Amino acid sequence: MALNPSIFKTRSLTALVFVVVMLTGLLWNQWSFFVLFSFIHFGCWYEYQKIIALIDKNYGQISPFHRYGVMIAGWCLMWYFMNEGYHIGGTSFHAIGWWGGLFFLFVLPIGEILLSRKLNGRNILYSALGLVYISLSLGLLTQLRTLFYGKFVSDWGWVLVLMIIVSIWVNDTMAYIVGSLIGKTPFSKISPKKTWEGTLGGIILSVVVMGTIGYFLNQYLNNITGWKWVGQWALIAAIASVAGTFGDLLESKLKRMADIKDSGHLMPGHGGFLDRFDSLLVATPFVWLYVMWIISNS
Repeated sequence: MALNPSIFKTRSLTALVFVVVMLTGLLWNQWSFFVLFSFIHFGCWYEYQKIIALIDKNYGQISPFHRYGVMIAGWCLMWYFMNEGYHIGGTSFHAIGWWGGLFFLFVLPIGEILLSRKLNGRNILYSALGLVYISLSLGLLTQLRTLFYGKFVSDWGWVLVLMIIVSIWVNDTMAYIVGSLIGKTPFSKISPKKTWEGTLGGIILSVVVMGTIGYFLNQYLNNITGWKWVGQWALIAAIASVAGTFGDLLESKLKRMADIKDSGHLMPGHGGFLDRFDSLLVATPFVWLYVMWIISNS
């Protein structure tokens, strides 16, 4: 696959915009994070439902109550994973998410029966898979963002989220460049343009870049959090890159089944929300598991 200068320029410019927006949402405060990822949550759900409707026409006939109700239910799941940094008056977002989730757990099936006169098990399964694929993943990311709230002088949860996002971004960029320059061996029939050379090159370079960043930040962050950051940055980069690659393949499979090229048109050269965040959605649960294991044994 030859390197196309025009495509690379478009991808680079839109990637720069993406980085600016993401960094603003991540670094400003916890509320900018909440707004940013709420927007991403609903954007991913809109595209997911569109893709599933193309795969199975019956899902395109779900009622507006089902369509938007499951999105809000997923949003409640995100709220449930929030820490003490989020509250309205004396009520935490965690509690609101819990009670909101219970409400929709009972109301959605009842509403489906009243509006559709039946329960379509397949459509319910599609929506349940969306809750796991999108809402649970972003909920776990939200928990990582608020994990250290109140434990240190500053809220260092954004570091964990940034580690995942930058690892995936470096992996994607380096995989594209390495694959374009020396890629010859196809990686998967699901995504014919991916090569083993590009995939391995992206993962290795992501680990090297993130490990290097961890090396230079080691002393400063270790004094604050007690983490051995060199190893953590490299390991999280490896987990995020490998899992993110399979996340990209999963979304590619869905698009092939729906017979579309892009999930949407959010970013020129990058496609829609799912095209941009497919790796993050799959990588986050694996990084979350690793971080929880590290925290519980630290």
